[in-house]
Amino acid sequence: MRIRKGAEEAPTLVWFSGYGSDMLGTKAEALDEFSRDNGLTMLRFDYTGHGESDGAFRDGTISRWLADALQVIAHAAPRRIIIIGSSMGGWLALRAVQELKRKEGAPVVEGLLLLAPAPDFTSDLIEPGLTDAQCKALADDGYFEEHSIYGPEPTIYTAALLDDGRRNRVLDGIIETGCPVHIIQGKQDPDVPYKHALKLMSHLPADDVVLTLVQDGDHRLSRPEDIARMLSAVSSLVEGAAERR
Repeated sequence: MRIRKGAEEAPTLVWFSGYGSDMLGTKAEALDEFSRDNGLTMLRFDYTGHGESDGAFRDGTISRWLADALQVIAHAAPRRIIIIGSSMGGWLALRAVQELKRKEGAPVVEGLLLLAPAPDFTSDLIEPGLTDAQCKALADDGYFEEHSIYGPEPTIYTAALLDDGRRNRVLDGIIETGCPVHIIQGKQDPDVPYKHALKLMSHLPADDVVLTLVQDGDHRLSRPEDIARMLSAVSSLVEGAAERR
């Protein structure tokens, strides 16, 4: 866990990484620089089995990584937060909002920025495309591996992850975050189709939601122009939070 201290009156930025990513990625580092330059507090961390954290990656589940996020937030004890979630981190951000609203004394979520969000990706994006060989591997070995375009190591999906994902679904009813939501989604995303972002919007009817579709954007959204969009959205959320106080 890393904390950059800033002004107490401003909301704390909290970074939720994606599946297999960590707190030292391009977007997280850019947010840290933005926090430094604007006097904001930023909180970032690695889930179990990711980056600098202990544990085996294949032992992780949505519930386990959600618990990690909630524990880190509780330890830092900010009064107000803005969560920036990338890919799976967008799913965890939505679940975190649900859990924080149930906890007495939890910080108020004043904004969500979801980058190529992948809520329910296990059941909606992975399971429908499973091959016979992958189903057999899940049954026999408890996991299967898939070639990754993002690095030399294969991406691992476990039966436990898929099973737990069904218990953490958010796209089966209305999601009430109670805060402004900004979604940035690439139309050339090979992992999360842009129509998934449109589906997410349909489950947020009560919130102030802005969707930015990037015509040539990919899943990473880490090009300079993508980083600029992200920081502009964060700035708007911070300014909006200040105006509402």
